[in-house]
Amino acid sequence: MKKLVMIGNGMAGVRTIEEILKLVPEKFEITIFGEEPHPNYNRIKLSNILQGDTSFDEIIINPLDWYRENNIQLYTGESVVKIDAKAKRVISDQGREVEYDELIIATGSKSFILPIAGADKQGVTGFRDIHDCEMMIKSSKEYKKAVVIGGGLLGLEAARGLLNLGMKVDVVHLMPVLMERQLDHIAASMLKAELEAQGMNFLMEKETVEILGDERVTGLRFKDGFEVEADLIVMAIGIKSNTEVAKNSGIYVNRGIVVNDFMETSVPHIYAVGECAEHREIVYGLVAPLYEQGKVLANRISGFEAEPYKGSVTGTQLKVAGVDLFSAGEIFEDGTTKSIMAYNEYDGNYKRILTRDNRIVGIVLYGDTKDSTKLFRMLTKQEDISGMTSVSILQSECSASGTSSDDIASMPNDELVCGCNGVTKGAIVEAIKTQGLTTLDQVSHCTNAGRSCGRCKPLVSSILAHTLGDQFDVYAAQKTSICGCTTLSREELVEEIKAKGLTSVKEVMNVLGWNNEEGCTKCRPAINYYLGMIHMDEYKDDRDSRLVNEKMHANIQKDGTYSVVPRMYGGVTTPQDLIKIAKVAEKYNVPLVKLTGGQRIGLFGIKKEDLPNIWEELNMPSGYAYGKTLRTVKTCVGAQFCRYGTQDSMALGIELEKKFERLDTPNKVKMGVSACPRNCSEAGIKDIGFVGIDGGWEIYVGGNGGVDLRAGDLFCTVKSQEEVMEMTGAYLQYYRETANYLERTSKWLERLGLEHIQGVMANEETRKALNERMDKTLKKYIEPWDEAIHSEEIQEKYYTKHTIKVGE
Repeated sequence: MKKLVMIGNGMAGVRTIEEILKLVPEKFEITIFGEEPHPNYNRIKLSNILQGDTSFDEIIINPLDWYRENNIQLYTGESVVKIDAKAKRVISDQGREVEYDELIIATGSKSFILPIAGADKQGVTGFRDIHDCEMMIKSSKEYKKAVVIGGGLLGLEAARGLLNLGMKVDVVHLMPVLMERQLDHIAASMLKAELEAQGMNFLMEKETVEILGDERVTGLRFKDGFEVEADLIVMAIGIKSNTEVAKNSGIYVNRGIVVNDFMETSVPHIYAVGECAEHREIVYGLVAPLYEQGKVLANRISGFEAEPYKGSVTGTQLKVAGVDLFSAGEIFEDGTTKSIMAYNEYDGNYKRILTRDNRIVGIVLYGDTKDSTKLFRMLTKQEDISGMTSVSILQSECSASGTSSDDIASMPNDELVCGCNGVTKGAIVEAIKTQGLTTLDQVSHCTNAGRSCGRCKPLVSSILAHTLGDQFDVYAAQKTSICGCTTLSREELVEEIKAKGLTSVKEVMNVLGWNNEEGCTKCRPAINYYLGMIHMDEYKDDRDSRLVNEKMHANIQKDGTYSVVPRMYGGVTTPQDLIKIAKVAEKYNVPLVKLTGGQRIGLFGIKKEDLPNIWEELNMPSGYAYGKTLRTVKTCVGAQFCRYGTQDSMALGIELEKKFERLDTPNKVKMGVSACPRNCSEAGIKDIGFVGIDGGWEIYVGGNGGVDLRAGDLFCTVKSQEEVMEMTGAYLQYYRETANYLERTSKWLERLGLEHIQGVMANEETRKALNERMDKTLKKYIEPWDEAIHSEEIQEKYYTKHTIKVGE
């Protein structure tokens, strides 16, 4: 078996590996080095994370289990620093040497940082990876003034995300119009007006010359002498190919690693793909051409005849709140072009199509972009439009999803629908017919169409409707399956488990016809949760289906070490527990001992092999800082000590935490108990918050203090601590029984509606039944950390006997 090594674990490189595995699944022994401590994820969705629309788990394309299932050796957090082309081996920054027969360089790019004074100060970042997102999210919690340098696609998406994080945002742009490479003056002015209405402030035609501040940034100065304050500066002015390892190893590099039409570099058996590669003097930064390159390279490296890569025509789409635009090809007239234009200022829609010799050569759409796929197809295929009127070009008779039935019928089967993932109309139609697909989500999971930028989803939906004909159900088509291993939604899965009496994760996947017989990191934890929720006391938890942090009973950190957080009920501790924590921290040289936001003491930087002994010596219950369960109950000191307190907040907090600790829930749950409306424990932004008032308690629900900030809604007012416990138990059980796995209470509340849940809780018999099921569930819990730390099987599997492989 030949040895294939890839440097880089990003979208373009891993897509190439996927294509190779389709063609020759047994040909190569594959090793991948990834600089980041993560599996492959969708960088296109970083702006969605910053804007609070999704989580990191949701943008992972290939989870760790995928690498394991395909026998790929993945080294995360490890970079290759040297290629020895003569000996055909690579050397990593950790001294690891790996031989290869074929080598792919897919090192991607990094943000271009302006070479100006102060660019190395704290608070200056690019916008290229999840680390940049995390840095911005963290900064927003402490600082409130951000400046984004760059008024292009990436800069505007970053600015919108920072606004969502509660920051005041200035956007600095060198040119007089935004997105000058993609938009003409009319579309750019419409965009600027809309974004200003959303809260962005623009500083146009400004050239930054210096970043101000001592250790941390305090502002920036422009060439004209004008200065602006800033706590955070995001540079989003372009990318720079990561070419260092190639350049240092004697491979020809210009702006990128120079490749031919088959992605071959100047050195035999070494290839480059993605944003690090330069093809015909062009470095591409959009995903569609990178996937085209990957397909060509996969064929070449697998020994198949392949069409050469000849370059790509790219389209640009911006999606931020309230803005929808698309552009492709040429933007400005040059004397040889003619324009077809429609401008509806009242509705905020603008269309401009540039033509030359009866062919479309440029597209600018603002507001109404539903025809973008059709027009882009006409541009790339150079269709003759001489028989069409300007009206028919600008507007077609469309279905609800944006494409007419005639358009779908006339599309050839080999026409590309999803440029990002190389999916044709024929492949989509075949999947719908042969696999009985009825929803857009199923089609996306099965074919990958629409899973990257999402621009093709309306067209995919139209193909689905056209293929199913009278059988198409527009409402059922919106159903979302729990993952790509099945077409079942959460509701269908739960119903099937109940109806068929299924009692194990393996049985669920076998009986219900899982596409992947081993499941994945999305569905296995979900099935495990649903089984435990349905069968209550008799279900035996499947620890192999738990998320990795729950298996280890500790949170894995970015450097591969772990954090241990013992339980402190209501934030209350004792001198004896403090002494135990101090002794453990000293004995094991714990790098960081920190008071957490949940009123506990966390030990950070712990080695995996030390975890069992540390838990043994602490002899304290786990605080479940890693679990999908009740994390903390934050309390103030209450009426016992505070002169403003009206209720005993510590007593209630401790009772709540002791009753519901260890309870499996769809996602983490946080509570806060304040003894008075001054709300020192931040009860108003917790999943469930309790505020003491004269004569009782107010209960607030659906709060969230994270990126997607949400104030809790007043749910009800009760008179006694007993009523608090009754209402909380019923509310939590209803959440457990009706929420999707990984759905926070804030999203669940918005989906079901506050009034609906209040109506359910208002029924005394319903509350009683819910609490009975809750109490029955709570009886099954033992101290899980005792079992995890002391069981020989668990010790051998997770801690001491072997090194954990990727995916475990």
